[in-house]
Amino acid sequence: MTEIDPLTVGNAAWREADNPHSPVLQFPIDRPLAMDAGLSLASLRIAYQTYGTLNADNSNAILVCHALTGDQHVANVHPLTGKPGWWETMVGPGRPVDTDRYFVICSNVVGGCLGTTGPATTNPETGKPYGLDMPMVTIRDMVRAQAMLVDHFGIDQLFCVIGGSMGGMQVLQWAASYPERVFAAIPIATAARHSSQNIAFHEVGRQAVMADPEWAGGRYFDSGRHPTKGLAVARMAAHITYLSDEALHRKFGRKFQNRAAPTFSFDADFQIESYLRHQGSTFVERFDANSYLYLTRAMDYFDLAADYEGSLARAFHNTKTRFCVASFTSDWLFPTSASRAVVHALNAGGASVSFVEIETDKGHDAFLLDLPELFATTSGFLEGAARARGLHEARRPE
Repeated sequence: MTEIDPLTVGNAAWREADNPHSPVLQFPIDRPLAMDAGLSLASLRIAYQTYGTLNADNSNAILVCHALTGDQHVANVHPLTGKPGWWETMVGPGRPVDTDRYFVICSNVVGGCLGTTGPATTNPETGKPYGLDMPMVTIRDMVRAQAMLVDHFGIDQLFCVIGGSMGGMQVLQWAASYPERVFAAIPIATAARHSSQNIAFHEVGRQAVMADPEWAGGRYFDSGRHPTKGLAVARMAAHITYLSDEALHRKFGRKFQNRAAPTFSFDADFQIESYLRHQGSTFVERFDANSYLYLTRAMDYFDLAADYEGSLARAFHNTKTRFCVASFTSDWLFPTSASRAVVHALNAGGASVSFVEIETDKGHDAFLLDLPELFATTSGFLEGAARARGLHEARRPE
């Protein structure tokens, strides 16, 4: 394995996915990633960030799994956007995932576009970006790659794996695939399988990308093009599902954008229209269109029970992992019923599980926002798990 200097490996941004301004682990060609599609991915690269210090017995490591459009920059300024890390409300010194006490790892998923091998990465066999030649990716493939990274640090058992949405899917897959390697798990706003409605939303986004003439059958890099319009529309449609009707009404209502009356045109008359257009335009500056196709498909394929004869309880049978499952009342993308199904399966499998449904009108994206009840739940669960694990960093009651 080789550690690559991210400042010397090529172009910036997602164009070659080669300059994430974070460490990149390069696996040798004889250590490929075996994938569910029946193929292997040679010369695997994983870009990651770490925070805090690994203790002497390697027992205080927490793996943070990012959602669909996230990346490894969970608690540091993003090198492309200049914005704070995507979960700085949760991860950092004195935060629920306290980097003064825990060693935190967050990697860009396989199929992503910020340093880990993905469609924009150069295919060693052709010298050109993979494009659609990259094997299809699954959530389990992402977790297998993360396990390879965790092995690199010499960590036999993670103290905790935590994530929301697609990140929560990875948490559940970790607990099912490597139960002996996960002491505690916190899946947030997620499900054990993608619903038909969510697959439908993703298909709308994919079709928007593929209908853009600049997509060029996935080979847009060959001519230096990028399907920005299609990807922006996909982002706009998806972003609506991350919010709630109450949150949209409170923030925007039917207010006009910098005008007192309609223009009787197709300009962005309403504030909500202007907001969505801004979301779309900024998204294309940091994300690769093909990665969006691959990662949404990975979520669509996710059905944890299917790997265990259709029984979700079998996936967690006799697991020793401690679970804390969280959902939000206004999340219609991953409703509480999906979390309850996971909790019921965990109970049937004899797992130690706690569950909280948090009252909020902020929708699916609530897990990324300043939500004191979520922070208190996470802190309390981790504190109890730390005592059970015997971590000397665990706080003592004052």
